[in-house]
Amino acid sequence: MAIEEFFAPSGHTRMADDFKSGYVAIVGRPNVGKSTLMNHLLGQKLSITSRKPQTTRHRIHGILSNHEMQAVFVDTPGIHRNEVRAINERMNKAAVSALVDVDLVLFVVDSDQWRDDDLLTLQKLGDTDLTVVLVINKSDTLKDKGSVLPLIETFNDSFDFADIVPVSALKNQNLDRLQEVIASHLPVAAPIYDTEQITDRSERFLASEIIREKIMRSAGDEVPYDLTVQIDAFKDEPAHTDPKTGRPRKACTFIDATIYVERSGQKAIVIGDKGQRIKQVGMDARKDMEQLFDKKIMLTLWVKVKRGWSDDERALTSLGY
Repeated sequence: MAIEEFFAPSGHTRMADDFKSGYVAIVGRPNVGKSTLMNHLLGQKLSITSRKPQTTRHRIHGILSNHEMQAVFVDTPGIHRNEVRAINERMNKAAVSALVDVDLVLFVVDSDQWRDDDLLTLQKLGDTDLTVVLVINKSDTLKDKGSVLPLIETFNDSFDFADIVPVSALKNQNLDRLQEVIASHLPVAAPIYDTEQITDRSERFLASEIIREKIMRSAGDEVPYDLTVQIDAFKDEPAHTDPKTGRPRKACTFIDATIYVERSGQKAIVIGDKGQRIKQVGMDARKDMEQLFDKKIMLTLWVKVKRGWSDDERALTSLGY
């Protein structure tokens, strides 16, 4: 075994003989902490988060690998009843379609709140024969820890869950136990992706999501969901000598992005007084990108009005929805 590990590729650990792998969908109503749960399970910020519901708009794959298993998490938009615009309908379809061909479902709920949208999600799950684990998130917010027991009984009476695991995703509480439960329900199989890979999404996509998160966090309730981000250019420039100055220049990735909003008033809010908000958004986004991509980033942002994009099927398709 020592010889095998010595000659194994750098960074790889020896896999267990009964190694397990599979797809794990993370579902639930908006704003129950699905993205936070995936990020903390991975130990890496991959899916954007904010206090606003419906922050996640796309299915995002995060890949957790260790010597026993590889779980490919599918972070989905929250399932909700209000399909007012085309974008809401597409988000619901993305969430439901994530249930196709997965090996396990994590149904995430709030520790102290049971709402109609929880029931809607449970009804969708009831139409399948999938293995479902109930994850009761934000359990640390309960003043009386004993109150989670009747809550578990209530949930258990409403659905035949394979397991029930209370956690606090934000505080990393009981996530080791959740990983054990996930592994117990995955099939014995070879890894689906390289064990060093953490996502199947492109850097362009991740860059656009980081920018969108920074705007949503900065603007608060001033800007609703009528914004999206399009990456116009993503160019890697290797280290080289500047032909004009003769000075060495470090490797750098140049990213140009356009932030689309639906109204001119929203454009003014995103830009901010004397451009201060968009400047801060750019600084914060660049910092996160450099940490995630592990390279120097030069980021340029523009803000444009694209009226009605969130209810325009052609516009949604062109913007990657």
